[in-house]
Amino acid sequence: MPVTVGTPRETFPGERRVAMTPRQCELLRKFQIEVIVEPAAGAEAGFPDDQYVSRGARLVNRAELFQQADVIAQVRTLGANPEVGRADLPLLREGHAVVGFGEPLTAFQECSDLAAAGVSSFAMELMPRITRAQSMDALSSMATISGYRAVLLGAAYLPKIFPMLMTAAGTITPAKVFVLGAGVAGLQAIATARRLGAVVSAYDVRPAVKEQVESVGAKFVVLNVDSSSAEGAGGYAKAMDEAFYRRQRELMAEVLREQDVVIATAVIPGRKAPVLITAEMTAGMCSGSVIVDIAAERGGNCELTRPGEAIVHNGITVVGPLNLPSTAPYHASQMFATNVAAFLKLLVKDGVVNVNLDDQIIRETLVTHNHQVVHPRVSELLKAWQEAGEKEVRI
Repeated sequence: MPVTVGTPRETFPGERRVAMTPRQCELLRKFQIEVIVEPAAGAEAGFPDDQYVSRGARLVNRAELFQQADVIAQVRTLGANPEVGRADLPLLREGHAVVGFGEPLTAFQECSDLAAAGVSSFAMELMPRITRAQSMDALSSMATISGYRAVLLGAAYLPKIFPMLMTAAGTITPAKVFVLGAGVAGLQAIATARRLGAVVSAYDVRPAVKEQVESVGAKFVVLNVDSSSAEGAGGYAKAMDEAFYRRQRELMAEVLREQDVVIATAVIPGRKAPVLITAEMTAGMCSGSVIVDIAAERGGNCELTRPGEAIVHNGITVVGPLNLPSTAPYHASQMFATNVAAFLKLLVKDGVVNVNLDDQIIRETLVTHNHQVVHPRVSELLKAWQEAGEKEVRI
């Protein structure tokens, strides 16, 4: 009997992605994995019900889906959908496996609830950055969409155009775009801005990414700060002390004066985003300049950022978009579903869900199992949260 994967409709407000696409439903059948889908689950992403049925999926209502499925595949599991998603908690049963984004480094109450329910929950954002896991790296997939969309937002708000044009009315100089953070989102932002014709420069605390920045056509900005210890585990940027950020801001203020658009992408996993652009720094920017802060969901890299809003402060537009991947739900879902399907092929062996703790990918993404929070880092943070009196830490 095949393992059944259930894909419910996403309930987080404004979420348009879906965790499984029709094509992946068809491909998973070859691995003894059957997919059941809640009606209209893919509608907002551009995948109507008839496409799922034609690719071998069955349509069932939400209650039946949770009852019949061995694995629940969601874009946002309970931790990433803590309010509306709580309605699904009674539908989860002991032995269920749940796969998706779960924000385990901050959603401690939700992790505790999933453990209490006997659920084996896997957080896609904890995917180790190893070669074997590249096809499952959902964070990078979604960051690609975010970087692309951020540049389009900047271009839309800027009262100029990006490319250099030679016209009968004279020559139009190209816009200058500065990208803060050269992770996947930053590199995609650089490439997109370059394709639109901008002159692009970028900065990252990790000196090792200089070559990557230059390979996609940007100038790497060097600031005179000691960043030798700025790279943490898995190649992610590491949080630094306030003295470091203060010196960095002083030097960066001069760079910002020359920019038309700033794309801020700097995030630290499980931490509040570092403030890299103060209100004072924006005062030196030219009127009409735009800051697009895609770290807004984690507090923002700009002191002026208001998550989910676009404001104008002394002539500078500061945009704090939320959930950018959901603004391109078709391709975001396509990429996420491919990542999830690759993970399911690893998780399901010989027709059963096999939580193989000897496998690094399984072990490092597993958050709860056998009524316990088993991920070492999450367990440590959960204990500290409980000792602190369960104060709100969500970012």
